[in-house]
Amino acid sequence: MSGVPPKRDLLSLADLAEDLPALLKRALAMKQARARGDLSTTLQGTNVAMIFEKPSTRTRTSFEVAINDLGGHALYLSPKDMQLGRGETIADTARVLSRYVDAIVYRAFRHQDMAELARHATVPVINALDDREHPCQIVADLLTLYERWGGSWKGRKLAYVGDGNNVLNSLMLGSAIVGLHLTSAIPAAYRPPAATVERAEALARHTGAQIRFNESPIEAARGADALYTDVWVSMGDEAEQGAREKAFAGYQINDELVAVAKPDVWVLHDLPAHRGQEITDSVMDGPRAAIWDQAENRLHAQKAILELLLGAHRGPLGSASGGTERPG
Repeated sequence: MSGVPPKRDLLSLADLAEDLPALLKRALAMKQARARGDLSTTLQGTNVAMIFEKPSTRTRTSFEVAINDLGGHALYLSPKDMQLGRGETIADTARVLSRYVDAIVYRAFRHQDMAELARHATVPVINALDDREHPCQIVADLLTLYERWGGSWKGRKLAYVGDGNNVLNSLMLGSAIVGLHLTSAIPAAYRPPAATVERAEALARHTGAQIRFNESPIEAARGADALYTDVWVSMGDEAEQGAREKAFAGYQINDELVAVAKPDVWVLHDLPAHRGQEITDSVMDGPRAAIWDQAENRLHAQKAILELLLGAHRGPLGSASGGTERPG
């Protein structure tokens, strides 16, 4: 159809390389407007299918509320309730859903399935987590730091401690895009794939970001402006639980680690947390934790992502569109 822009997918954080700074400004403006009770229903009349192969608290809730806030309707689809769970192909599922809905949010076990769905869908596909990346989470994380650092990442250092998993893959890419220095303390056997590291380093060359690795949590955290951790055993890795708990012993954000960071350090965790493993109660419930605002920001990040990909935001990205929503 002439005049209709090509659809955009969000499968990797790198897909937002050109949009991320402005997207974060838009998300913050939407958060401030929502706090005033001012919602701009820029997705009025749209329908979004949500396929979740994995359990979810924050991702599902934040997406459903985000879609509702924007005037759209969310349809939650469990594979066990779909023909997908009885042998229908991902390609056929994508073709059919594209005739009904305006976008598909997919939380998948395998990135290959995510890519297959996007390849055959004619509407935007949003990666709500797979075994390679968790891009929507990292948009919320960068939004959280954006708020606390006044909209600038220049000269800031983020230290990640733990597993080189899908969260870190997206965090590397996001840090590289905005120019944030990232040092990750990870056992050598659990580092991210070389291809993802190389992709992040390529993006970093445009912004001056530094992507580094260190096996010492203390050295990684020294002088850091923010600390980040995730669970040692992600969904799908349960068979490796014993080996992982042994390998990651000592890779914990605790009071000792916080003490070597900057006095005004912020601590992040994407949740759910295994208290007493990757993070202690004293840090998680302490004054330097930004974890609960980080969780809330999933909502505002999702809203900005949906607007961008569904093309509802007609004005320049980062300014308000429609209604009375304006940056505070």
